Amino acid sequence: LRQGADGARGDDTSKLKTLISDWVNRELKPDPPVDHDDKNCRGFINEACGKLLCPAELDWNDPAVRTGIRDRSEGYVVTDLSFPSFLYEKYNANSDDLEEGLFKGRILVQGYKAVFTSPSSAKDVDGNGDGQISRAKKALSGIKVKKHVAQIIKMDKVTPRSIAYIACQVRFALSSVTSWRSVDGDFDYIQF
Repeated sequence: LRQGADGARGDDTSKLKTLISDWVNRELKPDPPVDHDDKNCRGFINEACGKLLCPAELDWNDPAVRTGIRDRSEGYVVTDLSFPSFLYEKYNANSDDLEEGLFKGRILVQGYKAVFTSPSSAKDVDGNGDGQISRAKKALSGIKVKKHVAQIIKMDKVTPRSIAYIACQVRFALSSVTSWRSVDGDFDYIQF
């Protein structure tokens, strides 16, 4: 079972590595664009990835914040205790209500759809937010199309565990870390 789970995680990691760079480039239009293959150019050294990884309670647009995070200065060390901005709708948190817009970040939702339904379904992230996962549709010929992961594992609604899994996958895809490990510097994926 462990080997199968590790293989599936590796497949999801590989899939999201390229997709995330495409989505970041399309939505945030960084210059230079996020490289599909080079993870060393991601993370906090990249303006777009840094914005999405920045703890929601900090303002990435403030040069002192960017410098503090990059230098790992006191008060700016990024740990699993802070939610990154990519988790939030429009990548901004309401400091008076940190639950507002939480888990509605476009790239998070795209990652969720790419893994649990299909990469093509991630193009459309607008929905009614009811937490239901769509069923596979029949092709125009009336033949049922290939089942997606959620159907195979009989997952018919979004679950807290599946959100946590995708949040970890998206964070890893945005980071500059090149191989999966449960602790990434000061960030512990298990605690997160």
